[in-house]
Amino acid sequence: MHPWSPTSQRSVGQTFWLGMLLFRAKPPETWLGKVLSDLPSVLVDHAHLERKAATSALSLEKYRDLFEQVDALNAIAIEELQHFTLVLGILRRRGIPFGPPTPSPWIRGLMRGIRSGQRHQAIDHLICAALIEGRSCEKFQWLAEALRNRDAELAEFYGGLVESEGNHYASYLIMARHIDEKEADRRLDYYLDLDAKLIGEDHPAAILH
Repeated sequence: MHPWSPTSQRSVGQTFWLGMLLFRAKPPETWLGKVLSDLPSVLVDHAHLERKAATSALSLEKYRDLFEQVDALNAIAIEELQHFTLVLGILRRRGIPFGPPTPSPWIRGLMRGIRSGQRHQAIDHLICAALIEGRSCEKFQWLAEALRNRDAELAEFYGGLVESEGNHYASYLIMARHIDEKEADRRLDYYLDLDAKLIGEDHPAAILH
C-alpha cells in the first residue's frame, strides 16, 4: 500500500522524509486540533517521549544480534537525551511544570506484539522503535506547519527535529533488516497493519502518540 501523507506544501527535506514513511493509515482528524489546544500538555508528553526514546535505544543493546550496533545505538540515545534537555528548557522558559507521563495506548499496543526469543524479540523491538520515530517525524512536520503563524519558537523547534526522527526511523529498520531481512520485512508488514488499526483509536488526552 502507498504511504499516506497530507497534501500541503512542504520543503524538499520534509517531502523526502514523508516519502520514506510506510504508514498505511492516518491519525484521527481530531488529533492536530486537540494537541494545538493544549500545547503545555503536549510539551510534557514530548519530554517523556524523548526520555523513553533514549532508554529504548540503550535497552536494544542487550540483544546479541545488536552488539555490533552499540556505538550507533549510543549515538541515538545521546541525541534523544539532547532532545529531552531541549524540551525541558522550553518547559522552564514557559513556566510549565514537568508532570507525570500519560500512557499511550498506541505505543502499548505496538510493544505488546513483541515476541520472545533473542532474535525475534530484537527484530520486533527495532521495528516498534522505528515506527515510533516515524510517527514522530510525521507529526512534528504537521506541528511545525500548524504553528508557523501561531508560535514561531515551537514551529522552528519541531521543524528542526524532523530530520533526526527520520534518521532514527531509517536506522532502526536497517538494523532489523541486517539481522534477518526476510523476517524483518515480514514483521514490518505485520506491524504496519497493527499500526493502522491502533492509530485510528482516538485518545482523549493531548499527547503526541
